[in-house]
Amino acid sequence: MDAKKVGRFAVMPVMTGFFIMGFVDIVGVATNYIKNDFTGMSDTVSGLVSLSCFLWFLLLSVPTGMLMNKIGRKNTVLLSFAVTVIAMAVPAVSYSFISVILAFTLLGIGNTLLQVSLNPLVINVVSGDRLTGSLTLGQFIKAISSFLGPIIVAAVAGSFMHWRLVFPIYALISFLAMIWLWATPIEEKKFTDKISLGRTFSLLKDKYILAFFIGILVLVGVDVGMNVTFPKVLMERCSFTLEKAGMGNSVYFLARTVGAFAGGLLLMKLPEGKFFVVSVSIAIAGLAGMIFATDAVLLFVSVVLFGLGYANLFSILMSLSMKREPERANEVSSLLIVGVSGGAVVPVALGAVSDGFGSQGAALVALGILWLYMLLIMRPVMKTSASTRN
Repeated sequence: MDAKKVGRFAVMPVMTGFFIMGFVDIVGVATNYIKNDFTGMSDTVSGLVSLSCFLWFLLLSVPTGMLMNKIGRKNTVLLSFAVTVIAMAVPAVSYSFISVILAFTLLGIGNTLLQVSLNPLVINVVSGDRLTGSLTLGQFIKAISSFLGPIIVAAVAGSFMHWRLVFPIYALISFLAMIWLWATPIEEKKFTDKISLGRTFSLLKDKYILAFFIGILVLVGVDVGMNVTFPKVLMERCSFTLEKAGMGNSVYFLARTVGAFAGGLLLMKLPEGKFFVVSVSIAIAGLAGMIFATDAVLLFVSVVLFGLGYANLFSILMSLSMKREPERANEVSSLLIVGVSGGAVVPVALGAVSDGFGSQGAALVALGILWLYMLLIMRPVMKTSASTRN
């Protein structure tokens, strides 16, 4: 098999990694079910589920970059699949609040390994001029996984394991993906430069990479906060049941899926900067709608707008950062994935806000305030987009 055919074949199992990456988004709907299973739990305490999952992006992203330089990108992705299999097996064997925390801890560790190593691995199987579009299509695949999560949970809610049947299903999919990637040959560039904490964080001296890093913190924090908050808004304002409200996340993820698919095609030709500005503006309109809407239809229209606007922002920031430092792609990826730890902090803070004000509307306002940062980085995104296209 010649190199081109190997490259085309390798794209498929690599892109499957984005589907596994989407499993982390189950934390949103799972948190509400867990709160329902263990009576008397406050929003603040239930936020610990997200904290246990996303904290590892802060602690392990840079060490993962160091590991990736030693064992390679593909092997790091394979390791992430193995950890995910174990994570999803834990609640299937024993279900308690402690086992749930352990499961989401392992899921966070596995997802950290995956998010740090998968984006650079894409570089090995696609050409540089198609990197942004390919990463965006990867986010499309991740969005499909995120979209299906609440649907699977609702579908198996009446099974012998109740909603928890989703865990062994995810374990099986992760195992099959691991075998497929393991059997696929991928040629990787050998890196001689050593990665260290100091060397990796020195990237933040670049004001643009610093701005994009904070952008990732905000993006993921708002995303996880939306996953946890939107179902509660539907229950509070529209008297939805937990099962029906959980499906609200699927509407959000469906919008992200459509947006990522369209973005993956459009970003093959359009400049990232202009696309970023339009996307942020659409998302702002959606957030404003959610803050003020009391009708279910308006709430769903608003979350669709937000999902469409949000869909491509992560991949744009990731791609532009790696294009600024192409020879340090492993370090750039590990640094930016530290920003995914925003998903650990924001849900706990939102829980405290909603508990303090006695309203989920207050949590939405807090998300809106966070989102204003995306307006501040429009200029750096536009400048970097223009310079990397020359």
